[in-house]
Amino acid sequence: MKILQISNYLYPHIGGIEQTARDILNALKSKEDCEQAVFCFNGGRETVFDELDGVKVTRCGCFAKISSQSLSFKYKRLLKGQFKSFKPDVVIFHFPNPFAAHYLLKMLKKNKGCKLVVYYHLDITKQKILGKLFKGQTERLLKRADKIIATSPNYVEGSPFLSRYAGKCVVIPSCVNEERLKLDGNSKAKAEAVRAENKGKTICFAVGRHVEYKGLQYLIEASGLLPADFKIFIGGEGPLTAELKKKAEGDDKIEFLGKLTDEDLKAYLSACDIFCFPSVTKNEAFGLSLAEAMYFGKPAVTFKIPGSGVNYVNLAGVTGLEVENGNGEKFAEAIKKLADDSALREKLGKAAGERILQLFTFRDFSEKIINEITCL
Repeated sequence: MKILQISNYLYPHIGGIEQTARDILNALKSKEDCEQAVFCFNGGRETVFDELDGVKVTRCGCFAKISSQSLSFKYKRLLKGQFKSFKPDVVIFHFPNPFAAHYLLKMLKKNKGCKLVVYYHLDITKQKILGKLFKGQTERLLKRADKIIATSPNYVEGSPFLSRYAGKCVVIPSCVNEERLKLDGNSKAKAEAVRAENKGKTICFAVGRHVEYKGLQYLIEASGLLPADFKIFIGGEGPLTAELKKKAEGDDKIEFLGKLTDEDLKAYLSACDIFCFPSVTKNEAFGLSLAEAMYFGKPAVTFKIPGSGVNYVNLAGVTGLEVENGNGEKFAEAIKKLADDSALREKLGKAAGERILQLFTFRDFSEKIINEITCL
């Protein structure tokens, strides 16, 4: 069986979709009768042909990026060549990616025997005009799909598209890569140093792209309502970094860490007392960094987002605390509640780690992916 994954980007680009694409790649490697290839965009104009984890990758050069969508003059020709040379039996298409979907649908008309799996990560919600513009395309894509994979039951129920195609949907939650998160000597030493530098303080940690839906502005607002014995570390970067730093001016509790290596990520996940995950829209369909923090036994504070998998990963009052969406004051109250109650913090953190090991491990993910893909 030949399997072609089509993603927007792929590692070393960092993100939940990129990590999921890589996890699928590694899950299917265990099947000797599966041959794989990946087709995605490159970050620059140059097209690159390389390998990731032993699988051939075509990274198509792009000339612009508009509303999070990469654009390329070469895409049609290169995708056509990929179909002609690789001859996939199954395409796993990571949605949303409307530019790529346009050409994929054309390829599938000429390759009617090719099975289509739509890996549905999120609705197009922020770009409302684009969402309406591509509504017909999304319908055609889901109608053509032989199977649709969603990351949580919440999203199947809450998505206006998936709810209409629920009969095709299967739920495979994103997974925590336990091997990648193993603490080594360097990350342990870094974690100990962070704790020593902030002795007597409650350490809070947040990480993610600095974009609007990640809600980091509400964490900064919450920090302004907390006393001085807190330390708020914010990892990652993005288009809103400068704006967020300006908003945080004068708040000595907040420290921006920039882009983190895996070693640094593990260190801060290990060192923190509370994980803050202030995403505010359904663009956050699952929350992989949330799951990773829970794997480390950290209680989380999240907003309630109707239809999002965030509230499927973090269970209110069980693995963490959940507050009214977009309410920085309530977010601060939840953080302080966990800081003041070590027994509650320990109880929720323990339950968080157990939930990840029960539902969101790579082993479970791998088994489900293999079962769903190879039975097509």
